[in-house]
Amino acid sequence: MFCWLKGVILGISVLVLSFTAYAQEISREQIKGLDEQVQEIKSDVLSIAAELNQLEEKLLYPSNTQVALFVSLVSGETFRLDAVEIQLEGKPVAHHIYTFKELEALQKGGVQRIYTGNIRTGEHDLQVSVIGKSGGGADFLKTDRFKINKDVGPKIVEISLGAQSITLKDR
Repeated sequence: MFCWLKGVILGISVLVLSFTAYAQEISREQIKGLDEQVQEIKSDVLSIAAELNQLEEKLLYPSNTQVALFVSLVSGETFRLDAVEIQLEGKPVAHHIYTFKELEALQKGGVQRIYTGNIRTGEHDLQVSVIGKSGGGADFLKTDRFKINKDVGPKIVEISLGAQSITLKDR
C-alpha cells in the first residue's frame, strides 16, 4: 500500500510539474500579447488626450477673441530676470517666477507663452512689470504700459525684455 501511495504521489507530482511548465509557456505568450495590447491602448489614449487638449483650447479660447502673450529676452542681455507680472485692463493675468533653467532657455533665444486668454476687439491696456538684477548685481524693477489693438482673429504679442527697455512685437 505504501508503494501504491508513493506511486500516486509521484504521478500527481509529475502531472502538476508538467502542467505548471505548460501554464508558464502559455502565460509568457499571453503576457507578450497583453503587453502589445496595452502599448496600443496607451498610444490611443495619448493621441485622444492630445486631441482633447486641442479641442479644449479651441472651446476656451476661440480664435476671434484669443490673445496670446509671449515673453522673450533681448539678445545679448546681461541682466538676470527674476519675475514677470502682466496686467490686462488693470487686472493681473500672469505672474511667473523664473527658474535657472527657464532663464537659461530664454537667454539662448527661447520664447515662453505666459498667457492665453480672451479679449474683445478694440484697444486694451497692457502693463508689464519686470523684476531682476542688473549685470552689476543691483536689484531693479521696471514697469511699462502699452496699448494693444485686438482685431478679429487671434492676437499674438511678444514681450521682449531688456535691462533698459520692454518692447512689444505684434505678430
